Amino acid sequence: MSERIGNRTIKISDGIGIISSAGIAGHKEGEGPLGEYFDTTYTDDMLGQSTWEKAESRLQKNAAQLALDKVKLSAGDIDIILAGDLLNQCISSVFGLRSLGIPYIGQYGACSTMAQTMMLASLLCDSGACRKAMAVTSSHFCSAERQFRFPIEYGGQRTPTAQWTVTGAGAAIIDDSGNGKPIKAVTIGKIIDYKIKDANNMGAAMAPAAADTIMNYLKDTNTKASDYDLILTGDLGYIGSELLIELLSREGIDISKNHNDCGKLIYDRKGQDVHGGGSGCGCCGSVFCSYIAKQLDEKKLNNILFIATGALMSPTSSQQGESIPGIAHLLNITS
Repeated sequence: MSERIGNRTIKISDGIGIISSAGIAGHKEGEGPLGEYFDTTYTDDMLGQSTWEKAESRLQKNAAQLALDKVKLSAGDIDIILAGDLLNQCISSVFGLRSLGIPYIGQYGACSTMAQTMMLASLLCDSGACRKAMAVTSSHFCSAERQFRFPIEYGGQRTPTAQWTVTGAGAAIIDDSGNGKPIKAVTIGKIIDYKIKDANNMGAAMAPAAADTIMNYLKDTNTKASDYDLILTGDLGYIGSELLIELLSREGIDISKNHNDCGKLIYDRKGQDVHGGGSGCGCCGSVFCSYIAKQLDEKKLNNILFIATGALMSPTSSQQGESIPGIAHLLNITS
């Protein structure tokens, strides 16, 4: 059974792990540095649907089905599915997954949703509440632009700090069989608010939350940053990653040699003109569930920290002048 260690970290029992994952992406992502690692890429970002929102729902369904197919499971083999996205009332998840008929728990953690759903799935499996759980998330550039900024037809200028919302989805199946990539521990994030209000500078808003979670995890587990092959955040992008390294260095923690970020990995910053890098639930979802999972499978990575970060805001809160609180959830995953 799970065991709390330190202040905020929970140790997961042996045997709980990721038995299957799938990361899929749109055409821009497919043209980036990780294009060959995605399980599927689409040349048509509409995915044959009539709206961007329906296209994003199809991304979630396709990622979930592909994760099932990889281990020859059916929807009926999954006890619980945890899913979320960026759209109001998590409509991408609801309409994308409704046909699977799996007991569903909706999640909202903004861009931290992939880590949040995987964390809760591992805890549910460890508690005996289920044997197999699925974690799913997605984002779509066009649906996110329509909700949070301007419709793409508007042609608005992007600031240098702005990040590009990834069109993509990730799905992971977690069970208690002992056959998957082990999830060793999780740290639940706190809401951290540095009073940043610029919705085009999400990395700066989320970096303090990532620093807080990493510091607490290292303290709780009595480990050092250098003990891990990779400390992977998502999605701080270039600016947020620099801030994270600086914030941790002030506390005597050096992650400069083994840190990377999903928002930096997914695009060619210069060649694809993405300014601050990638963002969106589908960024760390698609990157972790494809590229990183394969690195673990091939033993190129053996012991990692995966920290997904989220900006907990909405169009309404921004219009009312509210700040952008951040959150970051962490999982320690081994090969």
